[in-house]
Amino acid sequence: MPQLRLKLLEPHRTSLEKCVYCPKLSRAACPVSNVEANETVTPWGKMSMAYFAGRGDVPLDAGHADPAWACSGCYACRERCDHKNEVATVLTDARAEFFARGLAPEGARRAAARFEAREDARGGELDALARAAAGPAAVQAGPAAVQVLLGCGYVRHAPDVARDALEATEALTGAPVRPVRACCGLPLLYAGDRAGFLAAARRLAEEVAQGERFVAVDPGCARAVRVEYARAGVSARAPELFVDLARASLDRLQRSSSERRVRYHDPCQLGRGLDRYDAPREILARITGRPPEEFIHRREHADCSGGGGLVPATRPASSAAIADGRIAEHRALGGGLLVTHCAQSLRRFRTRGEPAEDLASLVARAVAPR
Repeated sequence: MPQLRLKLLEPHRTSLEKCVYCPKLSRAACPVSNVEANETVTPWGKMSMAYFAGRGDVPLDAGHADPAWACSGCYACRERCDHKNEVATVLTDARAEFFARGLAPEGARRAAARFEAREDARGGELDALARAAAGPAAVQAGPAAVQVLLGCGYVRHAPDVARDALEATEALTGAPVRPVRACCGLPLLYAGDRAGFLAAARRLAEEVAQGERFVAVDPGCARAVRVEYARAGVSARAPELFVDLARASLDRLQRSSSERRVRYHDPCQLGRGLDRYDAPREILARITGRPPEEFIHRREHADCSGGGGLVPATRPASSAAIADGRIAEHRALGGGLLVTHCAQSLRRFRTRGEPAEDLASLVARAVAPR
């Protein structure tokens, strides 16, 4: 059988063929195709287009490349698939092939171009957060400090949560904290800029190679380091997850006096991406005194917020519609405080008008001093 012309897709040939010849059994799981009502962007459509492009059956042009970016990386279709096909992983590699040929959509190209400029400003933002959370000594914390990978989404769009996460990590570990200055590179991975992602991954891997503890707050960043780095051939120390750290210290979390209802939204990267479903629920139950309210679809079948996979940049209207659907369901079920643990989900909810909170902030307010 001849090799696929897009070399990064060759290892995925079996997965691609299973999707191409599937009667679209996972079509209802895709948040993007549900709001766009377009067969081309169902899991079947996206995988078929990547397969046909890889075989040379369709022209390699922007129109045929575009469906690869109609994926939020939520892994929901994998859970509906009898073969557990990793559609998001295949499409990530398809994006890299198309990006290298200058076929990425404008939103993806813009995100990749902005990355370096934002890196220049990142150090100052992190120093300010460290000083606010733990004082000037945190900026120059020594090798015994806990290295905390906050995630660019928190640092840039939810600095209140980033500060809370630093404070909570210091309280839970009893050690000074130091924000990791390098970005994990996940926006570049989703944009399709493979060379840029590899460079970012190597910078972060080098920074965290030494030190006693390494904790990741944002689950997208954590999964990138734990899973995507290895896939790209970059060796890096795997971080602890903030939710695991908090779960291990449940006895130190004080109950809130608020009687407000709390509903938990499963972030795709934390749940289906890292298999963490119980920990956030146990933390919320400890803080509120009762299990959190749930969405109709939860845990491995939870619905996406529309914040992942660079969809807000490449398909902003679809991203907004997906988030609006989650918010509408939340309100129809009785509302209350919407809590998640993902920078992108939090940003989606807040920018669409829902006053959501992050689990890290609740932990920061609840943790008792040693």
